[in-house]
Amino acid sequence: MDDADWLIIHRGTAPLILSIPHAGTEIEEAVEDTLVSPWLGRKDADWWVDQLYFFARDLDATIVQTTISRTMIDVNRPPDGASLYPGQATTDLCPSTSFDGEPLYQPGQEPDAMEVLRRRELYHAPYHAALLAQVQRLRADHPRVVLYDCHSIRSLVPRLFDGVLPHFNIGTFGGRSCHPGLTRVVEAACDVTQFTRVTNGRFKGGHITRHYGRPTHGVHAVQMELACRGYVMEPEGDLTPDNWPPAFDAAYAAPMTRALHSILNACIGWAVKGETS
Repeated sequence: MDDADWLIIHRGTAPLILSIPHAGTEIEEAVEDTLVSPWLGRKDADWWVDQLYFFARDLDATIVQTTISRTMIDVNRPPDGASLYPGQATTDLCPSTSFDGEPLYQPGQEPDAMEVLRRRELYHAPYHAALLAQVQRLRADHPRVVLYDCHSIRSLVPRLFDGVLPHFNIGTFGGRSCHPGLTRVVEAACDVTQFTRVTNGRFKGGHITRHYGRPTHGVHAVQMELACRGYVMEPEGDLTPDNWPPAFDAAYAAPMTRALHSILNACIGWAVKGETS
């Protein structure tokens, strides 16, 4: 499969795949014209996550990421649009509101069923075809592969969760998407850092974690949702185009980068060792 302009695939040989589905900010011009504002359409990106994990190339990890904004389509949602968190506030396959509940589109400009289908075929399906191809390629060489799904979100989003989010939010679909041994080594790597951690709290894993995690078939999926304050300076008060997103500062992010380096090394070590206890 050839890489599309919006689909970036870095092929490594270690038994580790990083999926980066929400760091993109590209929006088709015709779609952007229907939005309330370009800034609002990009507000909920997983800002700078691709830069934060850039070091993973040095670990010989495979990376699959999209440059397309989640406002275009959310590749971490099921293709049929089914809710991952029934009864809780969330966003759709083609979101019509922001995390804070603000309308993304001008009145009457929301994508209809045909437009959702177009975006699904153009972006969602190729992203998952790429992920599957890399899983299959690495499984041919390794008995175990870890699929690590990279995310971030603001520390305070009252519509989505109460209070301040922990720095590390590990999601394993309630233990179904990976072997418990992998969960333990990721937790241990988090717990020796200065940051807070929870497992299967508000974020238990999206479509990618739930769909690809097949421990009995050697594919172990983990979602890591980071609170943004762990690597950027989140502004106080309301967000505006003047204060969001904050700039990426490698020095400020260094403690988080070191922690993530340890976490990914732990994932590779577990995949190679094959702990079963």
